[in-house]
Amino acid sequence: MNLIINDEAKSFSNEALTVSELLKLEEIERPYTVSVQLNDEFVAHENYATQRLKEGDRVNFLYFMGGGA
Repeated sequence: MNLIINDEAKSFSNEALTVSELLKLEEIERPYTVSVQLNDEFVAHENYATQRLKEGDRVNFLYFMGGGA
C-alpha cells in the first residue's frame, strides 16, 4: 500500500491498515497526543482502530503544543 504521510510518499507491505496500525508502524510514541488528518478530514480518536486506509490516501500527523507568555 502506498500512502502520502506528512507530504512524504511511503510504501507498506500491508494491503489493509487502520489509523492505529499506521501509528504503530510509524513508531508514534504517544498516539493520544496526535491528531490525524486523512485526506484533509480529521479522524476522531475513537475511530483510529476502525478507520481503514486505502491506496493513495494522504495522512497528516498533527502535534498541538501549548505555550505562550
